[in-house]
Amino acid sequence: MKLIRFGRPGQEKPGIEINETRLDCSAFGEDWNEQFLGSNGIDRLKTWLESNIDKLETIDQSQRLGPPITRPSKIICVGLNYSLHAKESGMPLPEVPILFMKATSSLCGPNDPIIIPKNSTKTDWEVELAVVIGKKASYVEKVNAMDHVAGYCLHNDVSERDFQLHHGGQWVKGKSADHFAPLGPYLVTKDEIPDPHNLRLWLDVNGEKMQDSNTSDLVFDIPTLISYISQYMTLLPGDIISTGTPSGVGLGLKPPRYLKDGDVVELGIDGLGNAKQVAMDYGHFRSMFD
Repeated sequence: MKLIRFGRPGQEKPGIEINETRLDCSAFGEDWNEQFLGSNGIDRLKTWLESNIDKLETIDQSQRLGPPITRPSKIICVGLNYSLHAKESGMPLPEVPILFMKATSSLCGPNDPIIIPKNSTKTDWEVELAVVIGKKASYVEKVNAMDHVAGYCLHNDVSERDFQLHHGGQWVKGKSADHFAPLGPYLVTKDEIPDPHNLRLWLDVNGEKMQDSNTSDLVFDIPTLISYISQYMTLLPGDIISTGTPSGVGLGLKPPRYLKDGDVVELGIDGLGNAKQVAMDYGHFRSMFD
C-alpha cells in the first residue's frame, strides 16, 4: 500500500495511491502519524478499505503532495554509508554507523522547492532510502529489527556543506534548514518492497545524472542500523532513518558543484516513486509571499 498526504502545507489530508489513482482517506478519521502507525494502523486501514474503498473520492493529480507522514519525533541520518561516497568525501569507511540528527522542521513535500538558506554557498543534494519505523524499538536485536519497520520512502537529504563542516563541526547545522528534507511521494508499506537491499536509487540535476547506485552497496544494512540506533535511543512509530547517500554529491565533484537558484533536481528509488524539486534562493522564495 502507498500512503500519501495531500493539500496545502500544514493542512494535509490522508490518502492512498492505488494503480496511479489517488484516493482521499479522510473518512478513516486518522492522519498518518505516530499514533496511527503505533496502533496497528496499516492493518486497520487495509481492513477498512475492504468495505469503504468504493466510497472514497478521487484526488486530482494537480493537488500538492505533502510528506507522507506527519512530523516524526526524530529524523536520524546515517553518514558515509556507501563506500564510494566515503571515498569522494575524503573520509575513511566507518567502523560503526555514523549518526546525526536532522531537524523535523526541515520536512517538506516531495515536490516542494529546495530553499537555499541565507548565507549559503554550498547547498548539496543526497538521494537516500528512508526507513519509517512502525513499532517502538528499544534495545532491539538485529534478528528482530525488521519487525519494527512500517515501510520506506524516497528522501533527499539536502545539505549545506559549509554549515555542516565549517560551523563548529556539527553536521546537524548543515542538515536542518527549512525544506532540507523532501520526503515521498509516498510511504510504501514493507510488504510491497520484498528486498530493500536491492533497490536502484538515482538523482539528476538539470537533466544530468549525478547519482546512480543500488542499496546493495550499503555499508551497514537496515537491520544493523535499527538495532544499533536502538541501543542509544528509543525509536518511535513514524521516526525516520535515512540510510545514507551514494557517490555523486556536489561536494565530491572536481571542482565541487552546488545548487543555485533555478536548478531542477529529480530523483527516484525503485518502487518508491520519483520526486522533482526546484532550488530557490531564500529571497526568491520569500518574494513569492510578499
